Formats: sequence, structure tokens, C-alpha cells
Amino acid sequence: MAGNLNDLLQATSRSFYLTMRVLPAAVRPQIGLAYLLARTTDTIADTEILPVEQRLEALDKLRARILGQSSAPVNFGELAKQQGSPAEKLLLEKIEDSLALLQALSPEDLKLIRDVLATITGGQKLDLRRFAPSASTHERDEDKLKLGLQSIIALETDADLDDYTYHVAGCVGEFWTKICRAHLFPRARLDEQQFIADGIRFGKGLQLVNILRDLPADLKKGRCYLPLEKLEPAKLFPEILLSPANEAKFLKLYREYLDQAAAHLAAGWNYTNALPFGRFRVRLACAWPILLGMRTIEKLRAAGVAELRERVKVSRGEVRGILLRSTLASPLPFAWRRLFPSGGKAGGKAVASGDELA
Repeated sequence: MAGNLNDLLQATSRSFYLTMRVLPAAVRPQIGLAYLLARTTDTIADTEILPVEQRLEALDKLRARILGQSSAPVNFGELAKQQGSPAEKLLLEKIEDSLALLQALSPEDLKLIRDVLATITGGQKLDLRRFAPSASTHERDEDKLKLGLQSIIALETDADLDDYTYHVAGCVGEFWTKICRAHLFPRARLDEQQFIADGIRFGKGLQLVNILRDLPADLKKGRCYLPLEKLEPAKLFPEILLSPANEAKFLKLYREYLDQAAAHLAAGWNYTNALPFGRFRVRLACAWPILLGMRTIEKLRAAGVAELRERVKVSRGEVRGILLRSTLASPLPFAWRRLFPSGGKAGGKAVASGDELA
């Protein structure tokens, strides 16, 4: 099991593979397998060359296999041929290998993986249906099309955005929390409700950073995750959101969402510091995406529309620096506390000390 899993992880995600390697062996297979299956469903959902209904059908087949509702083999060979990325092609070709790994799990771990994949695929299906072009949408936006503007579908409300970030990432924070709790520190004294809530916000924050970073690319695909209930009062429309004429209004709203993402990641930092202090490996595995996410927010906050169009990235040198500093600081509470940016507003007793559960 370990060999197949490691080979697939290394081939499909260099960054997550680093996180996996630092995790304790007791949770590495479960989290790695959940990641591979989620990446596979995501690849199916994102294969835009195929009609939406065909992608939904493929998702349903894979979901049924993951949930144990079907034993019929799935063959995504034709779907794999449509992939530009060798890693995503490999994921689809090796899906039966990934599914076979489910059989080696304990009933408790299997249930946790099935629960999180059910939530993720539910969110992916909702997203596909939401952004599928419809006749009513084209009729509604006929005036915009006459002006040469691409018709873009936007979320309606902040509640829709929050629900989406839960379904594709917040639920992962919840899964991560439960699997680590069960295998690594089942008897640690924790505020269970707050711990899970912060784990969910941790995942939501990472997804919101991705949404804000990828906004220009999503607009080109005809989708906008910034909701109309916030755009319309500011007299902003998805079709001309990144117009230079709208830059001041857009950046004001955009930075409000960056603040929201930073607040979620601050909750994630509180979560990281609520872990038993001796669990350095789990702390590092949580800290790395949070610190990289906060650095991404800093760069997005400093960017104008022109820079955002070019897709803001954290450099490899910055990534290496974050990994090195956090690793060196992990056994030193004072140094560890200083890793989180002061502007991120993380607070509370867990961040102040971080070693109550050592």
C-alpha cells in the first residue's frame, strides 16, 4: 500500500508530497489516500473540454465506488486522454489502484474518508451545475453579449461562497482533525467544538486564498466566486470586474475578502497551536500551508489589477525560507509564535503559549 500511495503522491503533487512526508506514519496513508481521491474527482470536474453532463456522470460513478454503493470497475481512459497534465492523466489511469487502497483501511478510517469525499463531490457537482451555461442565463445577459462582453455567472450571496468553501476545503479540515485526533492524541484535553470549528476555518481560508488568487482565470472561464450581493451595491459587474476604470472600487472589495481569508487562517493558526506541542510533525504540516497562504495574501494585497491578471505567486525561494524557518522554530515556543505575521491578527491563549498540552 505505502509504495503505490507514495509513488502516486510524488507524481501528482510535489508540494503536498512534502507535507505528507512530514506527517506521522500513523495518519500518512489515510490522509494521502483521501488527497488522491479528492484530486481525482477534482480533475474530472475540471476537464472543461467535456460536456458538464458527462463530467457529472463520471463523478457519480466514482462517488458510488468510493462510498461502497457500487463495485463496477471505473475506466477513465478516454477522460485521461483529455488531460494536458501528465500528473492528472496518471491519476485517472490509476484510479482502480487508489480505490483498492480503501480496502486496507479500518472501518473507522474508511467512514471518515467516505464522509469527506461525499461532501467534496457534492460541492463539485453543485459547482458544475451552478456554472453550467443555460438558456435563461444567455437570455438575461443578451444586452451584455451585444456589447461584446462575455457572459459570466456569479455566486449570489456570501452564504453561497461560505458553503462552497466548506464543501471543497472546510470539510477537509474537519476530516484532518478527526483522523489526527483518533490516531495521534485521542486523550489530549481539548475544547473539541472549538478545535473542529478552527479546523474547518483553516480549510476555508486556504480555499478562499485560492479563489482570490485565481479570480482572473475563473472570470475567463465564465465564473465569478465574488457574490452579486457585494458586487451590485458597489456597481461592479463580473464582466468588467478587472477593468482599469473599476480598479479602485474592485480593490476595496477584493481586500475585504483578503481580510476574511486572513481571519480564517488566523483561526487555523490557533488550531495549529492547540495541538499538543510535542506533535511537531503535525504542527509543521499545518503551519506550512497557513504561512504560505498568509504570504500569498500579503502579495495579493499589494497587487493592482495588472499584477493580479498575471497570477500572483509565492516564489520558490520564499517557500524554502518558510519551510526552513518553521522547522527550526518548531521546538522553540517563542520563535514559533513569531512565525505568524503580526497583521494576521491571530490571538488567544493557544497562540500566546502553544504548549499547554505538551
